[in-house]
Amino acid sequence: METKETGRVEAFSDGVFAIAITLLVLDLMHLPGQEGDTLAERLAGQWPAFIAFLNTFATILIIWINHHNLFTNIRRTNNAFMLINGLLLLTITFLPFPTSLVAEHYGHPEAMLAAALYAGTFFVMACAFNMLWRYASHEHRLISSAITSNEIRSINRQYLFGPTVYGLAFILAFVNVTACVLVTIALAIYYAVTASTAKK
Repeated sequence: METKETGRVEAFSDGVFAIAITLLVLDLMHLPGQEGDTLAERLAGQWPAFIAFLNTFATILIIWINHHNLFTNIRRTNNAFMLINGLLLLTITFLPFPTSLVAEHYGHPEAMLAAALYAGTFFVMACAFNMLWRYASHEHRLISSAITSNEIRSINRQYLFGPTVYGLAFILAFVNVTACVLVTIALAIYYAVTASTAKK
């Protein structure tokens, strides 16, 4: 049995994920609308915020699941690994901000910039996740010796999908905001389906 040394990193990461996913709901607490609008009308006007909230909530949840699965393979840590994990957590904690911007500016001239920041944050997050795994798995630096080279290559290929598609979403933000958001939703569904692949 290999000694597992990642308990504190996992506990800290879980706390950050929990805080970030909780902060998402704050944007739903301010209902837009004109004076005299009914509650139903104000709720209907909030639909972009609900969509953005659900998409980002689902993505953070799924990334947390994949993060957990990734750590079932990782046995050791070092300073470089913890810094890369910190970069991933930075993007996670930042996500409520672009989520709020997309919800607020959808359908307005500034929507393209808001969507670009939204998709760009997901892109950086996916790159950080790739960096975390690739650093840990390079020459079995920090992972379990039970993980085979074929399994490592399979996970590498799977993780490349995220940055590629989020990069496409970032480009689409300047062409069609709706298409950009739909791509991020589709990728959240893909991650949900493949969430267990990285777990041995």
